[in-house]
Amino acid sequence: MKKHRLDVYSLLTGALFTVVAVVYLVASLNDRAVNARIVLPVTFIVLGTAGLAGAVTAMSRRGRSAGEPPADSTD
Repeated sequence: MKKHRLDVYSLLTGALFTVVAVVYLVASLNDRAVNARIVLPVTFIVLGTAGLAGAVTAMSRRGRSAGEPPADSTD
């Protein structure tokens, strides 16, 4: 089997949705209510932050800064 690199963004996304599901499960078992006005925005904020961090990390691995155009650009 061929090894592949760890995809941190996918791992974080899966873990986050698992945590949200467990929160709803525990709340339903204890006759509590989960305020979706808090859970959903926090989920999207965490996913957006992780996406931005992943993009910055990928750019730094390629050796260019955020303001530089790609090396194969023909301007």
